[in-house]
Amino acid sequence: MSPAPPPVESTIDGLRARLDAERAAGRTVALVPTMGSLHEGHLALVDRAAALADLVVVSIFVNPLQFGPAEDYDRYPRDLTADLAALSGRGVSVVFAPTLAEMYPRGPINTRVSAGAVGEILDGASRPGHFDGMLTVVAKLLLIAGPDVAVFGEKDAQQVFLVNRMVADLDVPTRIDVVSTVRASDGLALSSRNAYLSTEQRAAALALPGALAAARAAAEAGAALPAAVEAALAPLDAAPLLELDYVAVVDPATFRPAEPDFTGVARALVAARIGATRLIDTQLLHLG
Repeated sequence: MSPAPPPVESTIDGLRARLDAERAAGRTVALVPTMGSLHEGHLALVDRAAALADLVVVSIFVNPLQFGPAEDYDRYPRDLTADLAALSGRGVSVVFAPTLAEMYPRGPINTRVSAGAVGEILDGASRPGHFDGMLTVVAKLLLIAGPDVAVFGEKDAQQVFLVNRMVADLDVPTRIDVVSTVRASDGLALSSRNAYLSTEQRAAALALPGALAAARAAAEAGAALPAAVEAALAPLDAAPLLELDYVAVVDPATFRPAEPDFTGVARALVAARIGATRLIDTQLLHLG
């Protein structure tokens, strides 16, 4: 007999009441914020959350604040029934699935969290306002659920950096835990947007992990940062159907572009469009 799906709470007051009762009994809470369309990458976050706390809350909310006017908010995949089935038997205590009106009852909001200068580079340059919208909804979810720990995926590295900085800057009493990127058997990082790709487009998308592997191989062979970036560009330049957004190497401590003579652990990032689909990937490099 298949395990039952986890219970769903759609109201803020209902979730708070449920969690307040659990906390009063001494139980800890982990939050996994998602936009749904769950895949094995999300489930790895859920499994990690279950190992870190007594109760696991998975939020499913497609947040309009982090989508630009020409982006895929309307067509972003939504299937709550399938998501609940995927979460069955994973130790999830409750799924928080609010409506748009529940999260933003007065319509567009004026108060937002600013991502600052780091929110305007890389993905922030390509998606203006995205990180302000992301931080705003994450702040709301942390205030609503009050988790002891919140779990995020490494693939969204700029997001993780900004969430960590927001939690530190605003003294939010939630620890942020990061789970390594989960990949398909062909090496492509799992993403809900992979569902948009045709067979031919998916083959082209493999240039992203290929670029990161080339940069890592160059770094392991002793190459300096500029040569590692050059190595990453080769598979991207050769990929059909791919429109490169950026290849970058940043200092993980600041998320600013690393200097050419940087040594130590750096983070390589790549973003590209394949048709109407935008994909990102990341990997650590050991330079010098």
